[in-house]
Amino acid sequence: MTLLMGRAMRDVFGQTVTELAGLDPRIVMLDADTASSTKADIFAKAYPDRFLEMGLAEQNMLGVAAGLATTGFVPFVSTFVAFAVVRPLDQIRVLIAQTGLNVKICGGYAGLFTGAAGKTHLIVDDLSIMRAMPGMVTVAPGDDVEAEQVLRWAASYKGPVYVRLVRDATQRLFDETYAFAPGRAVVVRDGGDVTLVSTGTQTPRVVDAADLLAARGIDAHVLHVPTLKPLDVPAIVAAADRTRMVVTVEEGTVIGGLGGAVSETLSEHRPTLVKRIGLQDVYGESASNSELLELYGLSAARVADQVQALLEARTIAGHAAHAIPLP
Repeated sequence: MTLLMGRAMRDVFGQTVTELAGLDPRIVMLDADTASSTKADIFAKAYPDRFLEMGLAEQNMLGVAAGLATTGFVPFVSTFVAFAVVRPLDQIRVLIAQTGLNVKICGGYAGLFTGAAGKTHLIVDDLSIMRAMPGMVTVAPGDDVEAEQVLRWAASYKGPVYVRLVRDATQRLFDETYAFAPGRAVVVRDGGDVTLVSTGTQTPRVVDAADLLAARGIDAHVLHVPTLKPLDVPAIVAAADRTRMVVTVEEGTVIGGLGGAVSETLSEHRPTLVKRIGLQDVYGESASNSELLELYGLSAARVADQVQALLEARTIAGHAAHAIPLP
C-alpha cells in the first residue's frame, strides 16, 4: 500500500477550529504564546474577539478555560504538548477532569517530531497521563483526515477531551470515505500471521512496515486505535484472536500508553503475549525526525525487523518445545 502525504495537523487544527467557530459562537481559543506554531493564529485573525492570548502562563490558561466552560463557552486550548498536559496537570485534574467541564485540550507538537526543539519539549508519556485520568477522553488521530473529523467531533461532545496532534505533515492513512467514531478501532490491513496495533501518526509507518513484512512472506494484521479512552475492547480482542500474537507500536513510552492499554485488555479478556515497541522507559533525545525514529525503532524498517525477529524467536521456541522428549 502506497500512502500519500497529507496536510500538516497544525494546519488542520487552525483551519478546522476556525471553521467550527463560524458555526458555533460559543467556541473560543486560548493560546500560550505559540499561535504561529500551532496555527491558532488562523483563528486569531478570523475571530480576534474570541481569541485569548494567555502568554507563558499555562496553569492560568487552563484555569481560565475551565472558567469559560462554566459560563457556556466551548474553549479550545492550544499549545505544545509539554505545556498543554504536563505543566498545567493539576489544573487539568482538579478544575477540568474532576468537574467534567467542556474543555478541549489540543496538544500540538506531540511525539518524537519535536526533537529539534530540544528534549525539554519532547513529551513521551502524555497518552499514559491522559488516558489514566478519570473522565478524560483521549484521542490520537492517525492522519490529517482523521484529525479534522476528531476536532469536529470534539466540538460537539460535551465534556473534557484531549486531542494529540503532531507538527509536521505525515502520511495519509484514510480517504474521504472514512468516518471517525469515538471509541472505535479500525482495521487498516488484514493479515493472519501477527497483529500489529498502533495509534496516532505511528500507524501509517506500521502500515509501511506491514508491506515490508509482506515482501518477506509475513502477513501482518494492522489495527489502528485512535481513541485510547474509551478503548475498543472487542476490536482488540478480535485482533488478538485472529493471529494469537500481538505487537503494539507507539511513538511514546510503552509504559501506560497504548501498550499498557492493550496489555490490560488482553490479560483480562483474552490472555495473549504482547510485545511492545516504543520508548523503553527513557526520555527522548534532541535530533531530526528520521534519526529519532531510527533510534527508538519506530521507522517502518526498524518495526519490520523487530516483528520479524519476534516471529522467528517464537518459531524457534516452538520447535524447541516440540523437541523435548516425553518422560
